[in-house]
Amino acid sequence: MEILGASLRICVDDIETAIPFYERLTGGRALRFERGGVQVAAVGSFLVMSGPASELEVLRKVAATIAVKDVTEAHRLLDGLGARILLGPVPTPVGRTLLAMHPDGSIFEYVDQNHD
Repeated sequence: MEILGASLRICVDDIETAIPFYERLTGGRALRFERGGVQVAAVGSFLVMSGPASELEVLRKVAATIAVKDVTEAHRLLDGLGARILLGPVPTPVGRTLLAMHPDGSIFEYVDQNHD
């Protein structure tokens, strides 16, 4: 499985206040989207999220988002290594995602970009 990078997940109360800080910190612009009632801003290596407490409670359990070349390949490898697939792979507007619990109990999101 080829890992392309990782994003740190940050849950905040006020995303409008947080975005300018992370844009200045990284020197980049936020790519904003909404997912399941949660506002998300991808800024450099950070995923800044804000939304209902019940949604954020679940999101806080995910240690990081790992970008991979192919989620299907990640699924096969993770399954073979004894990880428990909690969700997916499922399509997203930009690719596919899956949630996996590693044998040590840590949870990671794996994402890829659209495959044509």
